[in-house]
Amino acid sequence: MVTINGTAVNAAGKTVSAYLQDAGYEISRVAVECNRDILPRTQYDTTVLRDGDTLEIVSFVGGG
Repeated sequence: MVTINGTAVNAAGKTVSAYLQDAGYEISRVAVECNRDILPRTQYDTTVLRDGDTLEIVSFVGGG
């Protein structure tokens, strides 16, 4: 299990980008922290989630 934004999710074995797509996130509008480190967007395709990992995902929204 992977903890994502405080919730346990069965996402182990997926890449960060695969999880984001499956969960409906627009990759260009999020920032991801993996195990307390900011994950560069260039590593989303190669970072595989493992049991015990913790992700925090922040979405950017526009408005005015």
